[in-house]
Amino acid sequence: MSLNQSTLVMGVLNVTPDSFADGGRHFDFDAAIARSAEMIAEGVDIIDVGGESTRPGSERISFEEERDRTIPVIIALKELGATISIDTTRSEIAKLAIGAGATIVNDISGGKLDPQMAALIAANPAIQYIAMHSRGESKDMQTRAVYKDVVQEVRQELEDRVTALIEQGVSPEQIILDPGIGFAKTGAQNWELLRNIDRLQLLGYPLLIGVSRKRFLGDLVSAENPDDRDFATIALTTEMARKGVWAVRTHSVKPHVDAIKVVKELWG
Repeated sequence: MSLNQSTLVMGVLNVTPDSFADGGRHFDFDAAIARSAEMIAEGVDIIDVGGESTRPGSERISFEEERDRTIPVIIALKELGATISIDTTRSEIAKLAIGAGATIVNDISGGKLDPQMAALIAANPAIQYIAMHSRGESKDMQTRAVYKDVVQEVRQELEDRVTALIEQGVSPEQIILDPGIGFAKTGAQNWELLRNIDRLQLLGYPLLIGVSRKRFLGDLVSAENPDDRDFATIALTTEMARKGVWAVRTHSVKPHVDAIKVVKELWG
């Protein structure tokens, strides 16, 4: 196996009080910047700033609250020289984030929750856009985890999203796909998708994989506390790097950077 490019590490920065894995730890501005500096020192490639929890069952917050949580942090991160992603489904938040220095928009709805998102991305051709697979909204997504063939259906729905984005002016070169592990998926469905990442790679777009500390890992290794799921997450990072995915989205950074270096040395 030859890896043309090492898998990137996208570090999670949740400036929220209620995210499932680290809610509240970095809600304070100073704590968020301190954590970002740590991630940069550990070798993070991208910092993904999110102001709204999207865990299954969560409710939406207002535009104003999401703006006030994220934009000041992005401005500060730009001064630190970080590559910044904004984790949002709102085009107006994405627009403000781009103006503040973000170069990636990470949209768990793939543009379905805001009809203006595609136009914004099309108007900013230097911006990369991560379109994730999901169904419904956070509050009801798990009721929609019904598939006859989860790999084929997720692949088809991602392909449909790509077609819709391109029809609205988004360049194929801007698009990154995410199969949405844990979003409108059961644990068994998550595993089936991960076993078949190569089938999703056949779509021809870079893939972001986000499994960090998720419940299906806790179920496997009997870890109720999300922090205790890190070793299991690192194991998946190693396999995803071996398969050459574009990036992994993680809460911890250094162990994943190290795991990817080992894969690169062994297989590159």
